[in-house]
Amino acid sequence: MSVESYRISLTGIQAAGRHGANPNERDVAQEFVIDLDVVVDIEEDSLDATADYRFLANAARETVERESFVLLESLAEAVAKSVYQFEPVRSVTAVVHKPGAAASMGIGDVSAGAVIA
Repeated sequence: MSVESYRISLTGIQAAGRHGANPNERDVAQEFVIDLDVVVDIEEDSLDATADYRFLANAARETVERESFVLLESLAEAVAKSVYQFEPVRSVTAVVHKPGAAASMGIGDVSAGAVIA
């Protein structure tokens, strides 16, 4: 029996970015938290054979910090695309949380996800 693929999970990646439906949300950086679920194919027990989680986290963080989107869904898609570029990534699920988005409505967290396979 052999393993077909492997999963790397990264949760709680923190970043500050300018995203939101209201114009003032894009004026000042807000807190975002990213969770990644990455499927990779590896052939050997070597760091060079897999996707280094430091690079994955940095790509996600840089996307949040450098881009600006109205929709949280668009941000999640951009994060997923930035992670998908690494070899040997086969699929990515990126969930972007915006903890402060709905606090005034008594909601603890708002998030959107995107899947690239």
